[in-house]
Amino acid sequence: MLVSPRARRRVVGTLAVLGTLLGGAAAQIQAAPAAGAATTNRVLFDNAHAETAGNADWIISTSQPDPLSEDSSPSSETDWTGAISSWGVALQKTGNYSLKTLPSGSSITYGTSAATDLSNFDTFVLPEPNTLFTTAEKTAIMNFVSNGGGLFMVSDHTGADRNSDGEDAVEILNDLMTNNSVDSTDPFGFSIDSLSISSDYPSAITDSTNAVLHGSFGTVTKSLIASGTTATLKPADNSNVKGLLYRTGYSGNTGAFFATSTFGSGRVAFWGDSSPIDDDTGQSGNTLYDGWNDTGATNAALALNATEWLSGATDSGGGDDGGGDGTCTAAQLLGNPGFESGATTWTATSGVITTSSSEAARTGSYKAWLDGYGAAHTDTLSQSVTIPSGCTTATLSFYLHIDTAETTTSTAYDKLTVTAGSTTLATYSNLNAASGYVLKSFSLASLAGTTSTITFTGVEGSTLQTSFVIDDTALNVS
Repeated sequence: MLVSPRARRRVVGTLAVLGTLLGGAAAQIQAAPAAGAATTNRVLFDNAHAETAGNADWIISTSQPDPLSEDSSPSSETDWTGAISSWGVALQKTGNYSLKTLPSGSSITYGTSAATDLSNFDTFVLPEPNTLFTTAEKTAIMNFVSNGGGLFMVSDHTGADRNSDGEDAVEILNDLMTNNSVDSTDPFGFSIDSLSISSDYPSAITDSTNAVLHGSFGTVTKSLIASGTTATLKPADNSNVKGLLYRTGYSGNTGAFFATSTFGSGRVAFWGDSSPIDDDTGQSGNTLYDGWNDTGATNAALALNATEWLSGATDSGGGDDGGGDGTCTAAQLLGNPGFESGATTWTATSGVITTSSSEAARTGSYKAWLDGYGAAHTDTLSQSVTIPSGCTTATLSFYLHIDTAETTTSTAYDKLTVTAGSTTLATYSNLNAASGYVLKSFSLASLAGTTSTITFTGVEGSTLQTSFVIDDTALNVS
């Protein structure tokens, strides 16, 4: 389709503003240390969503954000006050963790200067949240995971509405996964079941290589349900989802009590009950239960191994953090690959990611449209991604449509350059114009074990427009 000089520049009103704001945040995000890159694993526990409402006390310490202010060198879980202080103290005693709490009244952010901003952490723990996340908070969480963070979601049974606001952890966590601005198409490959299972001791699968089940904190054999729920796995939506412990009588895609997955460059863990993390000590007035030390289960090892895995300290167990241990899990690594979540995950010139009808998307409504002004202009589109070191196959692909008002058959006036890090993969120009989209693909196997930025740069240098339109990107590794 031949388009007049930037007849579409743009529907941008609000989209341009959104692209600018998110582009700026993305620049900060990419500058932040990658998960697992720091010597100390940095973990943030949420207490901004009613985690102590009713008969709950899911905090590592009453001193927030810094538990060290309560006791700088805890030797016993009672040195910190909270029903999950055992979890915090066990990590603290290793000397390998820096722990903080997001206090009540705070908001979850990503890419800001706040000390508790997610960009300052490797893992974010949601211990049975009881209020819905705002739209901005959901965007922050999803972008944090997509860019390499670890997300630990602890649920409870349906109806566990501890603050009587009409929402429980099942609904809140499902809302995070299905109603966010980054990827609402079952991004983690599972949904939490609306169940209230009174009691059970779910068993671990047999997998001696799994870092969550066989980690530095011990071997996991069983967990505990004392009024909890499970998850239904959907590997067709995310092939990296994996059930690790199952409700008695269940296996495969149903009845998963503990599951792991990946999203973008990050990792995700789900646990179907808060009772296993309860250490029976907390603030006065709460009736608690010592699931942490339940002799019929190995809950402490499960919580601690999973935290270690989410922080990037170990590999296997449902994904790869891009570390150097030579493992690789088949995955698609780009976030928001079809641009259907708008100007998120990608860093782009204002207005490049658009629904403008002047250029058709290959699928869905959004695409990335670079140039097309009919004047000197430069547009860019980029995303940073880590390719795990053990991957022998890494293929970047995208669909490209080029249309132009140029009539020359010999001079490349307008160009699109595609790079991965410092490597130029291809250059296209007005001479490559054609009707419809054409699939392009390149091997990035040589970049395994590195973090590289995939960049599309469109430079228009003449008085006649050339549009470079990109859709349905992917970076598949195995």
